[in-house]
Amino acid sequence: MKMVELPGGERVPALGLGTWYMGERAAMRAAEIDSLRLGIDLGAALVDTAEMYGDGRTETLVGAALAGYRERVFLVSKVYPHNASRTGVVLACERSLKRLSTDRIDLYLLHWRGSHPFAETIAGFEALQAAGKIRHWGVSNLDADDMAELFAAGGTACAANQILYNPGRRGPEFDLLPLLERRGIPVMAYSPIEQARLPRGGALGGVAHKHGVDPFQVALAWAMRSGKAIAIPKAARPDHVRANVAAADLVLDAEDLAVIDAEFPPPRRKSGLEML
Repeated sequence: MKMVELPGGERVPALGLGTWYMGERAAMRAAEIDSLRLGIDLGAALVDTAEMYGDGRTETLVGAALAGYRERVFLVSKVYPHNASRTGVVLACERSLKRLSTDRIDLYLLHWRGSHPFAETIAGFEALQAAGKIRHWGVSNLDADDMAELFAAGGTACAANQILYNPGRRGPEFDLLPLLERRGIPVMAYSPIEQARLPRGGALGGVAHKHGVDPFQVALAWAMRSGKAIAIPKAARPDHVRANVAAADLVLDAEDLAVIDAEFPPPRRKSGLEML
């Protein structure tokens, strides 16, 4: 598995396991747990979740899936903005830890910007670190201006920014990605195949045909192409899990990237950060 380096030097898998919408249907529980464990066994040993997902049910599912696997996994979860006050973030984390059946979260993210000042959220994160309940902290859905405010508020220890990023959502390349790269902060690309809505034909289909792979595997390889981004697609079926993990070994050449750029051009101007 390809690895991505966090600011402190720790290396984590470049291909992780997303869990949005998991844990919401009892009939799917066993299959979802099996899919998560298969992904971990295949090397995608980074699992991303959030207290928002399924109103906590997703974290509970992840906790069940990680029984016997916890020491092998880099676990990521996220706090709601309305819970991100100095004391609120600590209480939210403790609830997440209980649902996840673990004593620590490896990377704890502010899910998106809310009304609480960054300084309060950072203080909460630092308290959790001091107590050993989280190992790293970061953010999600923060644009370049937001990141500048975060740093000014004392947030220089931010370890990642999780954003919507795929060939059809390239706006962050204009200024956010260069800013993060200068700081050595990796991107976590959520919805890297746009929840299976990216076109299977066109550029992605042509490059896929050339390499004998699926178009969505091309999109995943594209998201990870810099070596500084982590893709976290969701997969609840074994064949999808295997296909996603295989995408980490796909290397796109300059011709492939040019073909994709022609259909999905990089941004020429600033646009607002998109969210799903």
